[in-house]
Amino acid sequence: MDAVVRPGSITLSMGQFPAWFTVLAWVSIGVGVVCALWVARDVGRRPQPMAVMNVVWPVTMLFGGVVWLGFYRRFSRAAPHGRRSSAAGDTPMLVAVATGTSHCGAGCAIGDLVAEFALVAFPVLGVLVGRGTLYQDEIFAGWILDFVLAFGLGIVFQYFSIAPMRGLGVRAGLIAALKADTLSISSWQVGMYGMMALAQFLVLPALFGGRADVLSPEFWFVMQIAMLAGFATAYPVNWALVRSGLKEKM
Repeated sequence: MDAVVRPGSITLSMGQFPAWFTVLAWVSIGVGVVCALWVARDVGRRPQPMAVMNVVWPVTMLFGGVVWLGFYRRFSRAAPHGRRSSAAGDTPMLVAVATGTSHCGAGCAIGDLVAEFALVAFPVLGVLVGRGTLYQDEIFAGWILDFVLAFGLGIVFQYFSIAPMRGLGVRAGLIAALKADTLSISSWQVGMYGMMALAQFLVLPALFGGRADVLSPEFWFVMQIAMLAGFATAYPVNWALVRSGLKEKM
């Protein structure tokens, strides 16, 4: 008897999805890249008062596209030579929390990019995080690596935000960063993983007969949507962290 192959276990590469979906994916990715390049050029001319944001804003454009570009231009674009028109304390809470949540998301985005491509280049990394012993599906290895790198980078990003603002040393700054961003990063990953699981295990198999391969534009299009879901789940957590004083208002 032939084995039954579940659609959710089939991986589709570029060219195996309908042309309209591939075009949509490339357009969305292309818009994100163009926005990122524009902002990278802009922060070079108008440096952010907080240096780490010179990295954060271009990275967030990769998943936020024109929406995040509009937010950056309206609320966060620095004046020439890094001068700002208003102090951080005058920033509306809605804007400050959105900025802080985007700051968290930049670390997650870089971690996801590095982890997913590293797993493709070095499959042994999957074995190191339990593939073949704790589970068989490679997608879980990617998620574990994503979380580890996203968490590490998120804490580094938070350190370079919170330590200068509070005048903290390395040890105190890292402790403060851990307190400020552990829940923020975790809540972002919950939303991101939830959306990726929904897409990869249910939606894509139901619509197209299989999940998206990491090296396909469709995968990264879905990841863009998943990152927005991460923003949605992390936003209220960041609001609470700012209100409690654990995280600085940005």
